[in-house]
Amino acid sequence: MAEADYSRLPADLPVPVDDGACAHLPGTLLPAVLLPSTTGTAIELARWPGRLVVYCYPMTGQPGVPLPPGWDTIPGARGCTPQACAFRDHYAELRALGVEVFGLSTQDTASQREARERLHLPFPLLSDHQLHFARALRLPTFEVEGRAFLKRLTLIARDGRIEHVFYPVFPPNQNAEQVVQWLREHP
Repeated sequence: MAEADYSRLPADLPVPVDDGACAHLPGTLLPAVLLPSTTGTAIELARWPGRLVVYCYPMTGQPGVPLPPGWDTIPGARGCTPQACAFRDHYAELRALGVEVFGLSTQDTASQREARERLHLPFPLLSDHQLHFARALRLPTFEVEGRAFLKRLTLIARDGRIEHVFYPVFPPNQNAEQVVQWLREHP
C-alpha cells in the first residue's frame, strides 16, 4: 500500500458549511492563555503587539501514521499540510504586510515540531492540547475517537482583538492567499 500524500487534497473532499460557530468572534479579545510553542517557549497571543494571523487546523498528518478513521469524510478535516505550506509560501508577503503568523491545533508540541521541521515552516506552531484557548473563545471543535480537534478557521487580530475570521476555510490550500488579499484591503 502506498503511503498517503498529505500535501495533496483528494478531489472528492466534502465541503464544510458555515454553521455560524464563529459569528461571535469579530471584536472579541483574545484570551490570556499561554500556549506551548514549537520555539520552546510559551506564547500568549493576547499580549502580541500589532497584527497577527492565527490559522487553526485540526491536525497535521505524519508520514507513516494513519489518519483517524473516516478523516477524509469529515468536512474540513483534511488539508492541514497544504494549508501550512501555503502560509509558508506566503510568509514573506504576510510579514511585509506587518503581520506575524501562528498555526494552532490541539496536537502536542512534539507532533507539531515534527511537522514544522518536515514542512520547513518559518513560523511557530502552538499547541492548545488542553483546549484552554479554544474553550475561552468558544471555537468550534469536532471529536474523533474521543479526541477533540479544532475546526479549520483563521483569525486575524490586532493588539489582542479579533478583527476578522475566515470560517469555514475551504479549500485550505487557498486560505493564505485569501488572508493576504483581506490584509491588503484592510490595512
